[in-house]
Amino acid sequence: MSIPRLTLRSARNLHLAAQGLLHKPRRSARPSDILRTINQMSLLQIDTINIVARSPYLVLFSRLGCYAPEWLDDALFRGELIEYWAHEASFMPKEDFALVRHRMLSPENMGWKYRPEWMAENAQEIEKLLAFILENGPVRSMDFEHPRKGVSGWWEWKPHKKHLEGLFTAGKVMVTERRNFQRVYDLTSRVMPDWDDERHLIEQHDAESLMLQKSARSLGVFRPEWLADYYRLKNIDIKTLVAKWVEEGEVISVQVETSGEMYLHRSLFPLLPQAEQNKLKATHSAVLSPFDPVVWDRKRAETLFNFSYRLECYTPAEKRRYGYFVLPLLHKGELVGRMDAKMHRKHGVLEIISLYLEESIKPGKSLISGLHDALSEFGRWQGASRIATGNIPATLASAWGAEWEIAPNNASDMLS
Repeated sequence: MSIPRLTLRSARNLHLAAQGLLHKPRRSARPSDILRTINQMSLLQIDTINIVARSPYLVLFSRLGCYAPEWLDDALFRGELIEYWAHEASFMPKEDFALVRHRMLSPENMGWKYRPEWMAENAQEIEKLLAFILENGPVRSMDFEHPRKGVSGWWEWKPHKKHLEGLFTAGKVMVTERRNFQRVYDLTSRVMPDWDDERHLIEQHDAESLMLQKSARSLGVFRPEWLADYYRLKNIDIKTLVAKWVEEGEVISVQVETSGEMYLHRSLFPLLPQAEQNKLKATHSAVLSPFDPVVWDRKRAETLFNFSYRLECYTPAEKRRYGYFVLPLLHKGELVGRMDAKMHRKHGVLEIISLYLEESIKPGKSLISGLHDALSEFGRWQGASRIATGNIPATLASAWGAEWEIAPNNASDMLS
């Protein structure tokens, strides 16, 4: 059997199909789409920056279009999702508790996320905290005062916040909901009453093999070295595992133009004939989060999309090239540019501070129209009635003007 040969564009589009970003949704979003979409991606990374919509809500919006953000909150509250360290802090389907439980039972291996010396030094206080939760129910760190008034900064976390973070990493408590995006913790024994480590625990090697399988499915088309990053795995013999998958028919080898050998997951086999003929078309235009799976592996984004990307919010302002919270822009299978934006919620204005197109991109009617519609929907979903533009390419400024009005959708579809 000959090895399928793909253009780079076809490989990109297969990856976008695996991620749910190849086409615009054909219907309005439903609450059930939250779990389905997270299942498709395997996990949803969490970040708290809210200069525009917070990242987990934005990643879902990129795939679903206008939806009610509280649907994500509700899915966590109903127990359809759990939160734990995966790529980083992430939402995952509840059944994936089994995949990460071994991490909870060896928290000393979790690096900065767990400080054994702190947990040992404060063991008595931590036991009192667990007893308090047992008797009084779920808690937030803000339910407890800092012993020293006026302190701030992550290095000055109050003791109970450190206790709860340690207990969370050790799997003694879990996040049952978020209130104003603040974690609410309850005992794991209450959240997972049917779980038994002796009967249900998956050993680390087997759990990591399953994580890698999920990574392969969610990437769709991949190089072996891309797999470990999805769940931040280390010291994994991936080549041997991929060879086993090939024997079992889970993946096949494909040759990608300019990029050499990659592997295609079996979930995308039905799309392969179209891809081989370069007939797999992308129609989606969307604003992406910096923490979207498509771009969180910078080397992968550069290989697949020729898109060099760096998040600059942790870079001093004077050293930033593009801006504080720069959002990649997707148009018909290409990452065509990036923008720095801010949502002025009190005034209902989405400000495009700056927008940069890639050097190779020549903005024609399709791109100008596609990005205009994507930005309008992005603003509308956040409750904006107007978009104001700053430093943007002259071709776009000529077509769009300095600002434009956008009509609201149903209020339940917008970000409050």
